[in-house]
Amino acid sequence: MSGSRTTAIDILLAGAVVLLVVATVLLYALPGVPGWAPLVPLIALAGVGALAVTLRWISRPDHRQALQSHRILEIADESLAHLSCGLAQETAQAVCGIVLARSSAAAVAITDTTVVLGFAGLGDDHHQSGQPILTEATRRVLAENETRVLRHRQEINCPNRRCPLAAAIVVPLQVRGEPIGTLKFYYTSPHALTETELAMADGLAQLLSTQLEISELERQTELACRMELKALQAQINPHFLFNTLNTIASLVRTDPVRARILLREFAAFYRDTLESSDDLITLEHELLYVRAYFRFEEARFAERVRLTDDVTSGQRRLLVPAFILQPIVENAIQHAMRPEGTLTVRLSAEVDGRRAILHVTDDGVGMDEETIEHVLDPGFGSGLGIALKNVDDRLRGHFGPGSGVQVESHRDVGTTVSLVIARRPQAA
Repeated sequence: MSGSRTTAIDILLAGAVVLLVVATVLLYALPGVPGWAPLVPLIALAGVGALAVTLRWISRPDHRQALQSHRILEIADESLAHLSCGLAQETAQAVCGIVLARSSAAAVAITDTTVVLGFAGLGDDHHQSGQPILTEATRRVLAENETRVLRHRQEINCPNRRCPLAAAIVVPLQVRGEPIGTLKFYYTSPHALTETELAMADGLAQLLSTQLEISELERQTELACRMELKALQAQINPHFLFNTLNTIASLVRTDPVRARILLREFAAFYRDTLESSDDLITLEHELLYVRAYFRFEEARFAERVRLTDDVTSGQRRLLVPAFILQPIVENAIQHAMRPEGTLTVRLSAEVDGRRAILHVTDDGVGMDEETIEHVLDPGFGSGLGIALKNVDDRLRGHFGPGSGVQVESHRDVGTTVSLVIARRPQAA
């Protein structure tokens, strides 16, 4: 197609040059012709030369391909935000409008495997989203996973006799090589079905398919991450339940009345907190959970444990995963207490821009360097691994790289566990 177009341009330009040369010779030969007259054909000849250069440059295949690629990339860039939400009526309709504005098609449609999801352009008074696929050729494209060119109005199979659409290109949209829908370019005449339009439709369908595949991969990754976080939460819940019931059980013989009171409080606490802890909560709520848990430890250790916090009212609006501090506080009580004396656990926070750090500091027995290097190893120590490793995984899962648990400790001085939130969500 491009070669024949270039040949036709060459023939026309050659003919024009021959005519201008003949005219120039005749003007020089004829008597009584003004001296400036022969310059007219020469000027025209120069114009033809400039036109020839322009036409040849425009008709160059690499130039047309560059323009076409640029249009495809512009369409893909504008449609990315819509297709990131997947293939649905709202997103498909928006993409159809974008493609129509930057293509030579009279109308553009997107379907899934059964219905029209979006339509824009001529014929939109009767070609509407939500309608079932009417075109047998479209169903064949989905079945065979191959592009089809429709050169007759009958192939489009529109029941409206006044429909202006007389030709079309139907290209499959794919995810992992399987057709999930089609992209359709409509035209008012079969003469518009050029190689350029076919290449445009194929190239754009490939890019849109890639965007849909990336969107699907992101959704599956997000789902897997969410399932992993729920599994980690499920791991924390029985761990907390087991330790708390042990605390209450220790009071059954020594103080049965108080044990019954604590058991009722724990039942209410479990119902109000653990069962609704899938989403992010405010730091204020997390501190309430910590204090509710700490009452059980106070019942067990009396005045040997003490909890304080320096968290400001503004910091309390920070969003955090449920039960992110409680396991660290529990870990301090289980492992940092000295044989005698009081253990003080202090909670504090640093919030700066989109970064936040929560600190759990105790004045207990502390750890040596070798122990610190392994505290995040799964199963390390006596119950130590589940709390720190679990919290570290959940922070990274929720907030991404740069988030997690950091530990600083000194023998006989105490330990500070810092929970780093590198990509902080907006406060509630």
